[in-house]
Amino acid sequence: MSPFRVVVVILLSVGVVAAVLIGRLPPQNSPFGGLDLEQPIGFATRMKLASLRTSPEACREAIARSSLVVTALPDRSDGAFCGFRDVVAVQRSSVAWSGPVRATCAMAAALYVWEREVVAPAAAKHLGSEVRRIEHIGAYACRRIEGSGTGRPSQHATGNAIDVAGFRLADGRRISVARDWSGDPAERAFLRAVRDDSCRLFRAVLSPDYNAAHADHFHLDMGPYTICR
Repeated sequence: MSPFRVVVVILLSVGVVAAVLIGRLPPQNSPFGGLDLEQPIGFATRMKLASLRTSPEACREAIARSSLVVTALPDRSDGAFCGFRDVVAVQRSSVAWSGPVRATCAMAAALYVWEREVVAPAAAKHLGSEVRRIEHIGAYACRRIEGSGTGRPSQHATGNAIDVAGFRLADGRRISVARDWSGDPAERAFLRAVRDDSCRLFRAVLSPDYNAAHADHFHLDMGPYTICR
């Protein structure tokens, strides 16, 4: 057999083995196939969630296969850089929210996984209680980053972000980002666990460690820039 044929045979063999191994991966770890929002976070979850931003049909299908219930909102234009497309209103999720959640389909899908796979286990581990309600201070807002007049448009301007201010527990406690980021050790640990593991799902995660503008909330978005701080 010629050296060329040997190389071809080796490459084909490697390809077959790789295909078999990939085929045996759990869906959350495989880069192929659709996203199952009911699965735990895996190696491919963040990538698949990000891909939903440009695949509205795939996003709707993923949500339809889950227990997340949303209502599609009409597209909206509010000027030069504000407005949204493919935004949904969350009707039922795994936990209650303090106010209406209206965000891009991809953002809503990521939040559904986040509630169950990030917030819930962090609360059980560090606080010994369940989270009954998540408090947010806005998703869609026509503005630039950090409220500046000259910066680039915020992901909030397209409904592709949300700011989370706190958590209400089943035992009555309220965990506040503003108050508890530097407070009780257990509450500090909970908030940092939420921040750190949020980076496994969202493209951008900003906390009080980022700057003073985020001293009272977590900013989560599915935008083009990757940052975790």
